[in-house]
Amino acid sequence: MGSYRGNQICFGRYALQALEPTWITSRQIEVGHSVMTQNVYRGGKIWVHIFPDKLVTIRPTKTRIGSGKGSPEYWIVVVKPSRILYEMSRVAKNIARKAISIAASKMPIKTQFIILA
Repeated sequence: MGSYRGNQICFGRYALQALEPTWITSRQIEVGHSVMTQNVYRGGKIWVHIFPDKLVTIRPTKTRIGSGKGSPEYWIVVVKPSRILYEMSRVAKNIARKAISIAASKMPIKTQFIILA
C-alpha cells in the first residue's frame, strides 16, 4: 500500500502536481502519459491519478431553444490546485525530472515536480 499525502494515496517517489484549477481533457492526459512512458523506457512504473469522468456536450450553432441536449464531444476531469496528476518510481531522479517536465509542458496549467517521502 502507498503512503498518504494530504487526502491522496501516494505510490511513487516522484510526482507532477497541479498548481492551478482547470479542466484537463482525456487527450491531454493520454499525451502526458505516453510522453512519460517514452522517456522512462523499460525501468519505470507510472501511475495516472486523474480520470476524465465529466462529459462535455456541444450543441450545433443556430439551433432553437428546446431542441434538447447537444451531442457528446469530449471527456474532462476537473483539477483543483495541489492535485497529484502523475507519479513515477523505479527510475533515477534525473530521468524522472526530464520525463515529468516534458509531460508538464503538455498540460494546460502550471505544475511542479515534487519528490514524495
